[in-house]
Amino acid sequence: MIFKLDMENYIMGRVITGIKGFDKLVDGGFPLGSIVLLSGQPGTGKTIFGLNYLFNGAKKFNERGVFITLEEDRNSLLEQAKQFGWDLAKLERDGLLQLITIRTFELKKGYMEQLFSKVEKFGAKRLVIDSLSSLSIKIPTAYMKLNEVNDFAIRRFIYEFTDKLKDINGITTLLTQQSSENLVDKSDLAEFMCDGVIKISFEPMGGKYSRSLIVKKMRRTRNEEDIHPLEISKDGIVIHDIK
Repeated sequence: MIFKLDMENYIMGRVITGIKGFDKLVDGGFPLGSIVLLSGQPGTGKTIFGLNYLFNGAKKFNERGVFITLEEDRNSLLEQAKQFGWDLAKLERDGLLQLITIRTFELKKGYMEQLFSKVEKFGAKRLVIDSLSSLSIKIPTAYMKLNEVNDFAIRRFIYEFTDKLKDINGITTLLTQQSSENLVDKSDLAEFMCDGVIKISFEPMGGKYSRSLIVKKMRRTRNEEDIHPLEISKDGIVIHDIK
C-alpha cells in the first residue's frame, strides 16, 4: 500500500527529503527532529542518498545542511555530487552547506559535542553523518577498556552519541551505517536508539533495478513497509513503485 501524500504534513512537523518517490513512503517526509539510520552494504548508495537529502534541502527549501564524513575527503564528495549536477561548492559559498571531514586523531572525548555545537550555531536543519560504523570503530579511547574496541565500548558510545544528537534543536539527522562486516552489527542498539530505520539492499539480478529500499520503522508517522526498487539515476536517487 502507498500512502497518499498529505500536504498538511509538508507544512507541519515534516522534513521533506525531496528524493523522488521516497517521501510518500513515510507519509510526507521525516518527522521533524528525528534521527534516521540508513543501513546498507558498500556501494548501495547511502552517501548519495545523504547528499541528495542535503542538496534538496538547500535548493528547494533554503534549509542549511551539514555533511560530516569519516570515510571520504571533501574533494571526493564534490566530484561525486557533480555527476548528478549538484554544485556543493556553490552551496558552501552561499552559506547553505558545510562539508566536514573528521580525522581519526580528532576523535577525542568531547570533540563531537563541540562539533554539534558548531552545527547548531550554523543554523543547520539537516545533518548527515557518514558513517556510524566508522565512528564506532574509531571511538575515543575514553570509551574503551584497556584500549580495546569491545562490544561494551561500542554500545556505550552509540548510546551517548545518539543521545547527544537529540539535544541539537530543530535538526533532522540521517546516519549511515554499513550493514556488513562492522562492529555495530553485533547489537541492535543503533536501530533501537534511532527514530527511523531504512535499509538498502543490492542484489545483482541482471535487470534495470538491482538495488531496493525498505523503511523498517519510522516513529511518529505511518510508513509503507513494502520493498521498493531503488535507482541511482543521472539526477540522483529515485524510489520506484512496486507496481
